[in-house]
Amino acid sequence: MLLYVTLGTNDIDRARRFYDVVLPLLGYRRQRSSEEEIGYAADGDTRCRLWIVTPFNRRRASSGNGTMVALAAETRADVDAFYAVAIAAGGTDEGEPGLRPFHASFYAAYVRDPDGNKLSAVCETPE
Repeated sequence: MLLYVTLGTNDIDRARRFYDVVLPLLGYRRQRSSEEEIGYAADGDTRCRLWIVTPFNRRRASSGNGTMVALAAETRADVDAFYAVAIAAGGTDEGEPGLRPFHASFYAAYVRDPDGNKLSAVCETPE
């Protein structure tokens, strides 16, 4: 199981504005914040599992080709809301909400944050 995930940013304030409106839709809240990093935890979790950070080596952050963080959504409506709010908050489309061929109930949406990091919200329960 994963302990935590980090995504790089070149503008921590812009990233904070994006993630603060997108992640609560899936039950994640900002728990930590500094000039170098922001941490988010699921409701009821005492540890931050997603960190948005300025790179430790002080070089420019860049997104990885083939790298993506998939976040669990309770309902398909949560996936739809995640996608809409992410786009409105400055994200870019990587795949509108809908069923995917991975299995019969795999409903997902894909976006990139303002730094180019790819995110997905996925609901795997039947509607």
